[in-house]
Amino acid sequence: MTDHVTTGTRWHLTGDWFDVCNCAIPCPCTFAQPPTYGACEGVLVWHIREGSFGDVRLDDLNVLMLGSFTGNPWAGTHTDPYAAVFFDERADERQRGALGAIFGGEAGGWPAQFGEMFHPEMRGMDFAPVHVEIDEDLATWRAEVPGRVTATAEALTGPTTPDGARVQVHNAPGAEVGPGQVATWGRATADRADAFGFSWERSGKSSKYFPFDWSGPDRT
Repeated sequence: MTDHVTTGTRWHLTGDWFDVCNCAIPCPCTFAQPPTYGACEGVLVWHIREGSFGDVRLDDLNVLMLGSFTGNPWAGTHTDPYAAVFFDERADERQRGALGAIFGGEAGGWPAQFGEMFHPEMRGMDFAPVHVEIDEDLATWRAEVPGRVTATAEALTGPTTPDGARVQVHNAPGAEVGPGQVATWGRATADRADAFGFSWERSGKSSKYFPFDWSGPDRT
């Protein structure tokens, strides 16, 4: 996928990330702890609000990943890491090459660091419709690859949460988007997958939203 790009290209992405998974609320992974039930599986979603890879614009494109593992990736003690990725079919050839270089880790930055830590066995990749909707007030967030993946969540609330306020964590020790961002906690209302050997259907488990701000390649 990187035939038409160079790994030394300067790039910058900002946007929205969220996941839904099988962990109880709150997912211990964000606190750099082992998953609730020993193994974790779920959906990870990226919506690029603004992005560039050299002179290639990546605004409004989406990426979705299915993943699973056992143990604690943050401690380097996990096993059986698997992943599969859906890239936005709206991307043209140059955009597809740029997305592949960034999210595949070849272009450096946080995705390269996260990939080196998680080092999954890839089960597949496809270009498909990836629909993402995120409320500006973070009341709900959702993503869908029609017929293959559905991930929807609502902001976590409770008896002592002020109306309209969000349950958040600063300085998370296991932030999937890298350091410096604030997690907003949610409850999954739908979490379904049937693709690349991943298959599950559930609701009521953990979800969280992070903004992300990445750039590369890494400075030496």
